[in-house]
Amino acid sequence: MTVRYLEDFEPGQKFGSGRLTVESERIKSFAAEFDPQPFHLDESSARGSFFKGLAASGWHTAAMTMRLLVEGDIKPAGGIIGAGFDELRWPRPVRPGDELHVESEVLEVRPSKSRPDQGMIKVRTTTLNQHDEPVQLFVGNLIVLRRPA
Repeated sequence: MTVRYLEDFEPGQKFGSGRLTVESERIKSFAAEFDPQPFHLDESSARGSFFKGLAASGWHTAAMTMRLLVEGDIKPAGGIIGAGFDELRWPRPVRPGDELHVESEVLEVRPSKSRPDQGMIKVRTTTLNQHDEPVQLFVGNLIVLRRPA
């Protein structure tokens, strides 16, 4: 596991992840606790909905993305510490059986002016299904530690 300090990041760098298979029961259990809408909870109700079938909550997709990021290649020093999003979109639903993976690209690297021990990287992260179709896209700002002197 290679930990990367702020100085190790530069715009244009790309990082990937492993894969995660989405299970119907996990979609339903997440939804039951956090987003209890019929199209996330029940196949027959979902068929008559906007989604025309069972779909994972966008927040479940975000949680699965976080898991893939933590286990993936980016590895910022100090952990994946979010300072906010500039953009978050779900262009298509996540379905049971989908196999997700993430691709992240560093857009910007900024040392902090007020905290010399850290900085910020802006990263575009795209969550893709097994057909390489985007199911989530976000541009996030991550706090990253600088290399100790």
